[in-house]
Amino acid sequence: MPRRDSLWFHPGFRLLWAGDTVSQAGTFVGQTVLPLLAATVLAATPGEMGLLTAAENAAFLLIGLPAGVWVDRMRRRPLMLRADFARAALLLTVPVAWWAGALSLAQLIVVGLLVSVGTVFFDISYQSYLPSLVSRERLLEGNAKLQTSQSVAQVAGPGIGGGLVQLAGAANAVLATGAGYLASALFLLRIRTPEPEPEPHDGTPLRTQIAEGLRFVFGNRPLRAIVLCTSGGNFAGTVVISMQVLFLTRDLGLSPSAVGLVLAIGSGGGVLGALTAGFWTRVLGQARAIWLVPLVTWPLQLLLPLARPGWSVALGVLGLVAAGYGIVVYNVAQVSYRQAICPDRLLGRMNATVRFVVWGTMPLGGLAGGALGGAIGVRPTVWAGCALMAVSMLPVLLSPLRRMRDLPVSPPAPTTPDPAHPGPRTPPARSASTPPAPR
Repeated sequence: MPRRDSLWFHPGFRLLWAGDTVSQAGTFVGQTVLPLLAATVLAATPGEMGLLTAAENAAFLLIGLPAGVWVDRMRRRPLMLRADFARAALLLTVPVAWWAGALSLAQLIVVGLLVSVGTVFFDISYQSYLPSLVSRERLLEGNAKLQTSQSVAQVAGPGIGGGLVQLAGAANAVLATGAGYLASALFLLRIRTPEPEPEPHDGTPLRTQIAEGLRFVFGNRPLRAIVLCTSGGNFAGTVVISMQVLFLTRDLGLSPSAVGLVLAIGSGGGVLGALTAGFWTRVLGQARAIWLVPLVTWPLQLLLPLARPGWSVALGVLGLVAAGYGIVVYNVAQVSYRQAICPDRLLGRMNATVRFVVWGTMPLGGLAGGALGGAIGVRPTVWAGCALMAVSMLPVLLSPLRRMRDLPVSPPAPTTPDPAHPGPRTPPARSASTPPAPR
């Protein structure tokens, strides 16, 4: 039985959790269905697959920084609702165009780009909304539960997506993604926990407010190391993802349903990671979990390109399981740290700045993966992405985090802003010896 003080008994968090769960499920169904639609129905080339992957993540690079300022100026829950409704409407255009015989790769790319705009606002808003919904002391529990949902969606989504493609066709399967966003909005509509009023806009220029978020993130050494590590890992991971469906279908000869099954099993590592993240942060310390778990698990993704048709497909699955496990443990630890140390008024800009950098590398990774896939082939490109993933934890491994065990659990005290350089000063980090911090 859960303890009475558990977030299981927090009605507002339960609704946010349920909404995020169905939204994530729809997202991961879509991440399987759209590439399958492009690869098997529209006969996309490696370069076109890379372009589609880039479009699905481009908004973080294009509008990530100003989006953080806008999120800080608005209530977060209504913004999340608008993002859900917009993404559902955009995805509905795909099956409609297919039924009319007018679907093209260009439409898929445009839809992917616009859906990514909605994802920017939803993700920044929900990470900034959570600290106002639950106490900061419960952020680790809240993030672990949300990561569990994301990991379960990673397991179920590809399998459901592959099965839907097999049964109903790829274009019709896109409906499942839109339905996930609509269901998410219905759960969010039922949250009754009052949301604090955003601070009134004082006329500070957009550029100045963006700079304040940048200074907060890059002025904190552990946080800066986390951003560099995550951005490198996301770039490498997107290189692999851009070629993943082609690798599984063309190099390994798997059917759409088998692709969904492989991705679902591989994502099971994320579920285990979410369920055990609290254990590792208690045993190792939150700072050590941020660098030690990736050091042990991320290089195992190199097993993926070793796979060949037949029994050795299991090697690729093992690599995906290990990498997914390490990524989720890392994310639970580092996201909780980011939320704990940041003042409320800066949460949107802090999260936007981090997302701008760490997700902004993903469209670049998609383009790089597509270009490499066309130039050197699909399997060598998967090798390159997995090798880069194996070394992407070096920034946190070489940072002050390596000498720490635990991290701050409360935001820094307010400071008097400097008129010439507005914004908070970097909070000191602490560790057992000296002065801690995905995707």
